[in-house]
Amino acid sequence: MSAETENKHWADRQERGSFLLMKFTAFAARLLGRRLLSPLLYGIVLYFFLFGRSARQSAWQYQRRLADWSGRSELRPGLWRVFSQFMAFADAMLDKLDVWHGKIGLEQIEIVDPALLRHQMRGKRGQLLVGSHLGNLEVCRALAEIGEKVTMNVLVHTKHAEQFNRLLGEAGATNLRLIQVSELDPVIMLQLHERLERGEWLAIAGDRVPLHGGRSVTVDFLGHPAAFPQGPWLLAGLLKCPVNLLMCLKRPDGRYRLTLEPFADSVEWKRSEREQVIHQWASRYARRLSHYCLEAPLQWFNFYPFWKTDDHANP
Repeated sequence: MSAETENKHWADRQERGSFLLMKFTAFAARLLGRRLLSPLLYGIVLYFFLFGRSARQSAWQYQRRLADWSGRSELRPGLWRVFSQFMAFADAMLDKLDVWHGKIGLEQIEIVDPALLRHQMRGKRGQLLVGSHLGNLEVCRALAEIGEKVTMNVLVHTKHAEQFNRLLGEAGATNLRLIQVSELDPVIMLQLHERLERGEWLAIAGDRVPLHGGRSVTVDFLGHPAAFPQGPWLLAGLLKCPVNLLMCLKRPDGRYRLTLEPFADSVEWKRSEREQVIHQWASRYARRLSHYCLEAPLQWFNFYPFWKTDDHANP
């Protein structure tokens, strides 16, 4: 089996697993509640930690590179620290359930918004938010409440987007909608343009290349080359809208810190220099992501070979 076939097979399995886990947790939360669900979910995560060698190795590699890049020896990986990263993921899954059911309120979220981007959510035209799989982006539903019921469109690459939407709707997430974006074709672009013009906001992750292939750019991340998607920067240039960063990290006291950070007033290029401009913006994004990784080092939830090398150092 070729490497390309293996990667595609992993991607399909990862996508299917994410949907089934979300479906299970949504059902179990209604049936059991968080208190009874917690031990079950933690047990599932423990199983994946023990038998998910690739995910375990990937977490180990990430922690080591973060420690080496930052020069902070206390961040170097060990079995307990790697397991703690898995447990942080389980905790984030439970928090997602609480968000869907309205159990995490604004009083539990510290909002860091020095540029007052929240006020711009009441504007006539929407903007683009670029998040990541660091922390808990699901809490972006709170933005819909903060922004006076602004509609948040989360762009995803999963074929299960409509099923996810039904699950979210059943849980009461009325102002958060997932939109499947496989290619930036004219139909999708027109739809997104119309949503922006209606004052809706778009959100997209900037740290994960589409599961079934897609344009990527290789930039430095934590001292090593890694592939990042071109999508956010292509989208911003085509839609001619401002770009902001969105990070939602859990603090040691259990509250969330939601940070809104202006990133680009506009992303512009000429056809001849498009690749260079996208590389510049992706590099800048990777540097900011590195900064936030140090704020919440165990909340990195990309459990796959992010740098696509054999340098895992099996724990």
